[in-house]
Amino acid sequence: MTIPQKQDHSKEWEATDKIAEAIKQLSKDAGALYAPDILDELKRTRDKDPAAWARIRQQVKETKVLSMADLDRLTAPVHEGKESASDGFFTEVEIWSESVDGADLLDDIVSAMGQYVIADKETIRAAALWVVFTWLTDVVQVAPIAHITAPEKRCGKTVMLSTLGKLAYRPLQASDIATAALFRSIELWSPTLLIDEVDAFMRDNEEARGILNAGFTRDSAFVIRCVGDDHTPTKFQVWGAKALCGIGKIADTLADRSVPLRLRRKKPGETTAHLRHSDEAVWARLRSRIARFADDNALIVGAARPAIIEGLNDRANDCWEPLLAIAGVADGDWPVMARKAAISLHGLEEETPTTGVELLAGIKEVFDQKRASKIFSSQLLEELVADDEAPWATWNRGKPITQSQLKKKLAEFEISSKQVRIGYDSGKMGYERSDFVEVWSRYLSPSTPQKTSTPLQATEHKAFSVEKASTQGKGVEVENTLQATEYKGCRGVEKNPPLPAEDDGEDI
Repeated sequence: MTIPQKQDHSKEWEATDKIAEAIKQLSKDAGALYAPDILDELKRTRDKDPAAWARIRQQVKETKVLSMADLDRLTAPVHEGKESASDGFFTEVEIWSESVDGADLLDDIVSAMGQYVIADKETIRAAALWVVFTWLTDVVQVAPIAHITAPEKRCGKTVMLSTLGKLAYRPLQASDIATAALFRSIELWSPTLLIDEVDAFMRDNEEARGILNAGFTRDSAFVIRCVGDDHTPTKFQVWGAKALCGIGKIADTLADRSVPLRLRRKKPGETTAHLRHSDEAVWARLRSRIARFADDNALIVGAARPAIIEGLNDRANDCWEPLLAIAGVADGDWPVMARKAAISLHGLEEETPTTGVELLAGIKEVFDQKRASKIFSSQLLEELVADDEAPWATWNRGKPITQSQLKKKLAEFEISSKQVRIGYDSGKMGYERSDFVEVWSRYLSPSTPQKTSTPLQATEHKAFSVEKASTQGKGVEVENTLQATEYKGCRGVEKNPPLPAEDDGEDI
């Protein structure tokens, strides 16, 4: 007679305890059951022990945190022959059998990408680092967006996006996905989102932009949505890699969280290979090597704290932190090349100031050209609108910016108008130069585009006005008297004379 062997149920009891503890945590953390190990145990219990599963469902229902519909969806049984619910969506990757040299791997990725896209070497190097990063999202703390952009159509943006998809971890085309499916897909599969024509995708879709913004740092990478018949608030994880593709600018909040990958149109004589004719085996080998590199170096990359890049703002340095960590582990020339790529790409980004910064620069130019310490609101507005190269003349849907709009923009910098006195005019609303000094020092860098004042010019015994600063110890400007010259250079007369005093209308 065969004596039955005693079965070891310790793991089953451990799993049951873990599930019970997770259910207790639901009142504090609505996502407690979303942990991968807990979900695996729940699925096995549902499949193997119907009685235990019924008890678990009742316990979860009593918490009134997670609906039964969502619990059943999350724990849907895995079909026989499939390893995970993600099968069918993503290509299975076999890890390379040998250790991988990181510098050689990145070089080969650059070489492969360069056959299909036209871009500066810095852009392709940044793209190579980014695709490796997609395999390391479990260990890094920042998830920079890859923003593929170009000034015009037919620059290869979609080709670049498809090239990233050939190498990224679990690539998922998300250009035509409902917002509700978006965060659920991220929660369920942790994919790399690839969004083409992002301008159309984001149009009038603030919720989608909020989801993409939230996935930048691990500690804030979640959204709360009401689900189920009971409309139970539920926490969804939105952490992961994302690539956006489109023409022109994207929202500032997304641009701040992005590594810009700029493409350009081919010149006559420049050629590229057709991606759809590429050898799939080449991409498969690269994916396999990336997987091995990520597997071998995950802990090192996660623990790395690269030195910041001087000259880049804080958000840009955040974006490059995981990429610099990967370059540092790869070694060779890559630590230096990665920093050069960051400076090149984000240096160009800094050349386009935001609307607020451009307004501050325009106001500084007005004060500098007039060498004034005070200015009436109406004068400031008219001088801004008079500049043909500035956007203010057509700011309001083809019409000049209004006083209320100007007031609102300056209020963002905690600057407001007040009564000022200039010459014999008093009691009118305006600004003093001192109101702007601090914000100019904070927001206007030496690279901010600004016009220079009129250069010194020779005179022909003509009279000119000696410019003085505002009177010291008095509340009014000193009227300047005309002085004769002695063949000395002087500043040319401003093109537009000071505006006459008039009623301000709406205060700004």
